[in-house]
Amino acid sequence: MQKVEGSSPFSRFAKPSKRRPSNLQPSRRDVMRSRPASEDSHPHLQGPGTDQMTAPSLTGGCLCGAIRFELTEPARDAGYCHCTRCQRRTGTAASAQARVDTDTLRVLQGEHLLKCWRHPDGGHEKCFCGECGAHLFSRSPENPTYVSVRMGAFDGDPGVRPAWRSFVDYAAPWEPIPEDGLERLPDAKPRSSSAQSQ
Repeated sequence: MQKVEGSSPFSRFAKPSKRRPSNLQPSRRDVMRSRPASEDSHPHLQGPGTDQMTAPSLTGGCLCGAIRFELTEPARDAGYCHCTRCQRRTGTAASAQARVDTDTLRVLQGEHLLKCWRHPDGGHEKCFCGECGAHLFSRSPENPTYVSVRMGAFDGDPGVRPAWRSFVDYAAPWEPIPEDGLERLPDAKPRSSSAQSQ
């Protein structure tokens, strides 16, 4: 196991945003107030399986609140990863993450606490809070055009739903994969159609 040395791969995202939230740690009440009364003004949230979606949350952070981030655009898509690395990293059967364009992510505070690690055999860098250990992001050094944000790190609904399950051949035997109609992939999601977001 090796730690990724040097500056954070997200250091260039720490620039001040044009749309900096006034309260970097919104309460659940604030998040609920920010939701629209109807989805009519958000056509990208309409369609099959979106009946409970609200305006996408564009802010998030770690468990202790030391690291805060925002997106300048909503997440593009999302999926579950069932690989054994994600199982060990999360302590769960799968990891849910939303994929975002790299240029849309801004770390607002706590960048000095953002720690990243990459397995010596390769794979995605996993980035987490060095204070509380909360998993936040991952990225592929081979394809730096996107970053995956852990869906649980958003302050509210990220506005996308998982559309695939990757590495199902490695799924945990103690939690069967549900019959949910999502695309199932034995290994990584092919990069030609949609980059894997583990």
